[in-house]
Amino acid sequence: MDTPLLSSGRDRDRIDLTPVAAADAGGCASGSTLREAAELAGKSEVLARYDADYPKGPHDQPQSMCPAFGSLRVGLRMRRTATILSGSACCVYGLTFTSHFYGAKRTVGYVPFSSETLVTGKLFEDIRDAVHQIADPELYDTVIVTNLCVPTASGVPLQLLPKEINGVRIIGIDVPGFGIPTHAEAKDVLAGAMLNYARKEAEQGPVAAPKERPDRPTITLLGEMFPADPPGIGLMLEPLGLAAGPVVPTREWRELYSALDCAAVAAIHPFYTASVREFEAAGRTVVGSAPVGRDGTAAWLDAIGKACGIAQDKVDASKNKFLPAISAALAAKPIAGRITVSGYEGSELLVARLLIESGAEVPYVGTACPRTVWSDPDREWLEAHGCRVQYRASLEQDIAAIAEYGPDLAIGTTPVVQYAKQKAIPALYFTNLISARPLMGPAGAGSLAMVVNAALANQHRFDTMKAFFEGVGTGPTAGVWETTPVDRPEFKAKYAAKRIAAAKAEEHIGT
Repeated sequence: MDTPLLSSGRDRDRIDLTPVAAADAGGCASGSTLREAAELAGKSEVLARYDADYPKGPHDQPQSMCPAFGSLRVGLRMRRTATILSGSACCVYGLTFTSHFYGAKRTVGYVPFSSETLVTGKLFEDIRDAVHQIADPELYDTVIVTNLCVPTASGVPLQLLPKEINGVRIIGIDVPGFGIPTHAEAKDVLAGAMLNYARKEAEQGPVAAPKERPDRPTITLLGEMFPADPPGIGLMLEPLGLAAGPVVPTREWRELYSALDCAAVAAIHPFYTASVREFEAAGRTVVGSAPVGRDGTAAWLDAIGKACGIAQDKVDASKNKFLPAISAALAAKPIAGRITVSGYEGSELLVARLLIESGAEVPYVGTACPRTVWSDPDREWLEAHGCRVQYRASLEQDIAAIAEYGPDLAIGTTPVVQYAKQKAIPALYFTNLISARPLMGPAGAGSLAMVVNAALANQHRFDTMKAFFEGVGTGPTAGVWETTPVDRPEFKAKYAAKRIAAAKAEEHIGT
């Protein structure tokens, strides 16, 4: 039927409510399309390597922040390192905004593109020009160039960039959302690339010495951790005749050489697959788990001693010195309550172990990271203590665990915490409130008790709030109404699709 015209001759304003397929919306929602394009454009090898390093399922698509934030943050934390992003302007804006929100205080370079520069290869020339322009040895040791989704899908060949300009190292990496599941694993992409570069430099001849060199063999610590943890680990290693080495990702390039020049590697965070590959190529043994709690510390010291060929009496000397102190700290600050744990940092299993050793009941721990052999010791210990471990946990699984186990406290990501609080369950955000504390050795033994017990003690406040707001409705019907509003989610979906299409059209015109 023809649409009737208004008296002025203008068509009536109508909203087409035909559902818009997610894949048509572009960006992160069209991952399969972008991946097919990337494979056709010559990126099949790097995507296959990512598939092997970071196995997917069921958490195939990021449910939190853009994965590229992980590698961006690693680069921004390194001294004398310049960072250049190549991607859609909206993605670059979001990534730089988030990095500065977390206190980067560093410039992020950006090479814009248009459809023409993408299809003609001019974008690669623009990136190469930008790298030459910024590679000043007076200012930088390294320039990191990162392809986001669209340049990766278009096959922009960062591997063809010069490896070095005026003595400044050039490292190009692809970090597409359709290839890297989480921002935690994106940290490994850059850390592994830098270790690969540093290892090849060391194989060719003398390299820069570290600022401080311990007089004992070192244990490299793989994975970001609270600043107080490495010194504490060093104290526990001292009776073994060992010292704590650099933490990878490092804060300075020459620390990479020290990290490679170690007696063994402790995979504190067990998902750094690319980094482990470089350490193993350098002939280093990698040990899983970490010195958390009494059982975890005892097992970890035994594993380190075995990997480094240390006599058992020296290992026992460390255990006899530190295990009683850990037991005392755990006993002094017990935790009583049922707690579910979930997150995407990679240390979720360690936190769950520490909670259980503190007296808590932990029936579920979900991590967005994949299962690896280096997390097996923690998984086996947790399962033996009645905890279900879910790797690649989705948001839906984390929320279902809260519904299933009815915890007294939920530790998780922002949406998990939000869900728990809506159910009047005390909750703590993992990244800001749990990761920002020591976990290792005696210092970590009682560190969680204060924040966890304070949260558990707030149950009465949640009960009061729930009773106060009881019956006022939820979501679009929240409030007191003479006529209760009717939600129309199809309007929101349609307008959202229109906004995305308008933004993409404007981007193409503007560039």
